[in-house]
Amino acid sequence: MQLLLSATAYERVKARIAPFVGELDIVTVTGPDSFQRNGQDISVEEVDPEIVWTTLDAYGGGLLPTLMGRILKGSKTQWMQTFNAGLDAPIFKSVMAKGVRLSKSNAQAVAIAEYVLAHALALIAPIAAQRDLQARKEWKSTPYREISQTRWTLVGAGAIGTEIARRAKAFGVHLTVVRHSDKPAEMADDTITMAGLPQALPQSDVVVLACALNDDTRDMADDAFFEAMKPGAILINIGRGGLVDEDALKRGLDADKPGYAVLDVFQVEPLPADSWMWDHPNVRISAHTSNSGQGTPARGDQLFVDNLQRFLAGEPLINEASPSEVGL
Repeated sequence: MQLLLSATAYERVKARIAPFVGELDIVTVTGPDSFQRNGQDISVEEVDPEIVWTTLDAYGGGLLPTLMGRILKGSKTQWMQTFNAGLDAPIFKSVMAKGVRLSKSNAQAVAIAEYVLAHALALIAPIAAQRDLQARKEWKSTPYREISQTRWTLVGAGAIGTEIARRAKAFGVHLTVVRHSDKPAEMADDTITMAGLPQALPQSDVVVLACALNDDTRDMADDAFFEAMKPGAILINIGRGGLVDEDALKRGLDADKPGYAVLDVFQVEPLPADSWMWDHPNVRISAHTSNSGQGTPARGDQLFVDNLQRFLAGEPLINEASPSEVGL
């Protein structure tokens, strides 16, 4: 059985997987369509892996096409571990259509949850106003609404949503979770389906989009969505850019519904330099980087190690995706 992964990723985990991989044939990707076994170059014809691990370092190093190409061109791949939390990219449908099992990552959930909380707290507490008073040397009171008095609506109850909920509830917020069913979500005060969202929005001080992008959620934040929002509310999108109709968002911001938008993802990425969002005073932009906490890589490595051991032992995988998640 053959495992294919980047050479960098293998160096990080080889000591941890050595005790249980046995005679596993480990092949590393060292460059575009360049492969090695035990430090020696091998031909592409020798590469038809049963297991593939795609990592952030492979993405940053331009090696994903090589890794994905071996799956799509090969005939033996049984399981792929990805660094992605969302599976809306068409390539995942092609992979699962070949019968390949696919595991998602939850390694970024902690970092993204902390990003959400940091931005929400910074906008609810009068930090900017206090900084402006300091610059003017004005001694003036800045009353504010306590976090525990706010109501949050969280769209999405997956790994990322769960970590956001855990941190928001620590501040005592009232939390409404939107999910596919109305089965009570962990830590939620209320659990509703998408059908109940129009009734929740007018009561929500913070609305977080942490759901998957699919035919049901594409452009879900449209004119009707923003018209229903509470004036001055905060919208935070860490899901996918396609969840938000960006023209409708501009109209909503002009009407103070929402009062602020925190956006880590966009319809087009990188965000074009001529986008109106760059200069809008009530928009906070980051470059799809909410997952970039220092702990994310290590959690991703350990997830793969745990799942590899499970796969080789014939045990259930952590975060295995269903075909419906890729549109099959």
